[in-house]
Amino acid sequence: MEDFCPCGSARRFADCCGPFLSGARRPDDALSLMRSRYTAYCLRDAAYLRDTWHPRTRPETLDFSGDTTAWAGLDIVRHEGGGAQASQGVVEFIAAYRQGGVSRRLRESSRFVKEAGVWLYLDGDVLAEPKPGRNDPCPCGSGKKYKKCCGGS
Repeated sequence: MEDFCPCGSARRFADCCGPFLSGARRPDDALSLMRSRYTAYCLRDAAYLRDTWHPRTRPETLDFSGDTTAWAGLDIVRHEGGGAQASQGVVEFIAAYRQGGVSRRLRESSRFVKEAGVWLYLDGDVLAEPKPGRNDPCPCGSGKKYKKCCGGS
């Protein structure tokens, strides 16, 4: 895969999240883990997601067989802690996606912990995302106004 990484880093997949998803490397910080987990959702890589999920909060199964979600972009709002020397961190993000013909956005404040030298996703709080106004940019990332894109009747 020579394309740009889905995480939005503007780097090639092979030089960004690819080594994490293949198991060749582990993320050095919470932000890298967040970006790689977004990429795993884009690629429907349930094994990577489960492997990077804290055992205490990890779901028993993760099945993408009926999933029709088309992820459209990741925007990092803020991050606290989570550096290479830290033991915990928070990453707040907005992930744009399209599902059932409708553009949506997921805003979450995710918590990460580092245990035995490995960063893991612990849990997150979904934050309310206001509906875009008619003249706001469409959340699908088209560059059009909401009323001329997904908000049109």
